[in-house]
Amino acid sequence: MVRRVPFWLCLVLFAMLNACATPVPTDPEYATIDMTNLPQPDFSVNISGLSPCTSSVDTTIHLNSNEPVTVIVHGCFGSAALYRSLAQVFAFHGQQTVCFNYNDRDSMTQSSAELITALDTLSTKMSNNSFTLIGHSQGGLISRKALIKERDDRLQAKNKKLTLVTISSPFAGIAAANHCGSTTARWLSLGLVVPICKLISGDKWYEITAPSPFIQQPGNMLDQVSSHLKIVTDERGTCRKYDEQGYCLEDDFVFSVNEQKFEKVDNAAVVENLEVAAGHAEIVGDYRVIPHKLIKLLQDKSILKRTPPERKAELTLLLKKIYQ
Repeated sequence: MVRRVPFWLCLVLFAMLNACATPVPTDPEYATIDMTNLPQPDFSVNISGLSPCTSSVDTTIHLNSNEPVTVIVHGCFGSAALYRSLAQVFAFHGQQTVCFNYNDRDSMTQSSAELITALDTLSTKMSNNSFTLIGHSQGGLISRKALIKERDDRLQAKNKKLTLVTISSPFAGIAAANHCGSTTARWLSLGLVVPICKLISGDKWYEITAPSPFIQQPGNMLDQVSSHLKIVTDERGTCRKYDEQGYCLEDDFVFSVNEQKFEKVDNAAVVENLEVAAGHAEIVGDYRVIPHKLIKLLQDKSILKRTPPERKAELTLLLKKIYQ
């Protein structure tokens, strides 16, 4: 007898796949960042998992050891190149960034361990040990998990000053994936749920569900984490792609507010929840959309430096160039 996959499971898997990032255009300019306003680098190094936020095949990072570093962690099907424009906004304000790259089909516990190793390695090169982690979507889950106390491989944070920013991250688990962890769903699908979910999502297939220990036991953050700015996006009614007549071809709704809010995370003293009406891709921007809301939030919270009045016109021109 041929086993048929239930229609509801097809919808679930489609929803999981639909949470993907916008592809980056194959433009040579995406392989570089204008470093004019950045502090002069005083070292160059290759560290597994870290690279410039560009599409360049050269992963060597060039940093000034006396300045803070912002580490950007991409989400599902993301890449360093997707954050090239955001990194350029930081560079315009004199702030250096690197991107963390990982296989988004791996266990998120494993990916967070790789992030810990990368940060520990980078800190040995730095005189200034102030790090800000900015994680979007799944990248926010990984970033937070890298900063908790309850792990044997925890970050060597004694001399570090840590700030966490998460954006549109499903800390309560991904609702569309919950059938992957359901005993009833396994029975109804004649056992097909697990292999199909693993085929679609990889080794993280159970971690992204609400009942998983990854979600239900988020852990306590290291004492060195001074703040966790948690940007929650209300993605209802948003659109990622329009046709020539202005009709929406692809919505920008991935996670509900309820998927992003979770008491076990939100109740930490260092957490500040900020809710903003924005689409899942819109909030961080892509090569078509300027992330005005995110830039304002980051500047309001002193993550990104304020733009001097005399440079605002210059920033406006830059944003039009790198995003549109």
